[in-house]
Amino acid sequence: VFLADMEGDCEEKTTTQEGEERGNSAAEATGSGPEEADSRLSLITWNVDGLDAEEQPERARGLCSYLTSHSPDVVLLQEMIQPYIRFLHKRLAATYTFIQGGDEGYFTVMLLKKSRVSLLDSQIVQYPNTCMMRNLLLAQVMFRGQKLCLMTSHLESCKDYAGERMRQLRLVMKRMDEAPDDVTVLFGGDTNLRDAEVSRVGLPSSVCDVWEQLGEPESCRYTWDTQLNTNKDVRFKCRLRFDRLYLRRPAQDGLPRLDPDSMALVGLEKLRCGRYTSDHWGIYCTFSVQ
Repeated sequence: VFLADMEGDCEEKTTTQEGEERGNSAAEATGSGPEEADSRLSLITWNVDGLDAEEQPERARGLCSYLTSHSPDVVLLQEMIQPYIRFLHKRLAATYTFIQGGDEGYFTVMLLKKSRVSLLDSQIVQYPNTCMMRNLLLAQVMFRGQKLCLMTSHLESCKDYAGERMRQLRLVMKRMDEAPDDVTVLFGGDTNLRDAEVSRVGLPSSVCDVWEQLGEPESCRYTWDTQLNTNKDVRFKCRLRFDRLYLRRPAQDGLPRLDPDSMALVGLEKLRCGRYTSDHWGIYCTFSVQ
């Protein structure tokens, strides 16, 4: 049913597409022209909630519309499922290289814009004690002559699994901190982290939280917000910063550096079906190369 519903009607405009056509392009939102945009790295990280069976065809079209209109260099997706990946691959494979963190159930995916980001190698690191099929997906890439290590993950969910989630965070931070000195490391994903858990684990001195680096913009604080996002019928309203970006710059002097420029949430518009693309807001972030 999912595939049948989606075939033949991918050209139908969602409210997201119509809004973009009125001029809300990513370049306009950040004030960047073509030359300025070319010197920046742009990224979207998003838990797409593929396990939610409600209105999947329209939500997949909405996701594709956001990716097409923002045209990020790097896309980090969590909670991806096979029907979604087939849909995206059919429409975006000419533009993006796809890297999957799994094949069964739900998994993470990276998309790398072929004209901008060159894939060198990729790796999946298993979390030894996960109960939820979680892992860490890594990709070694080149961007404008700069070595990058991109990482994404969907850390263990739910309050009762804080211990395992913190173990997974420690593994991610160890990987980031121990990367070669000439590599910039960028992690983005659905961490399910509460601030107290991050404080207990601690970040290495080499790693920064991109949201904090940008001055903790209030407009981007809550990526899982059941006060505003009505996709989930939950009894208690929650506002949490589950989705996070972490950056580790190269330790060697004289190498190019990525500095965060801007951050915005995406997916804030309801689709025609009355639902949002996901129960999470996505994060769109740009970095300048210094």
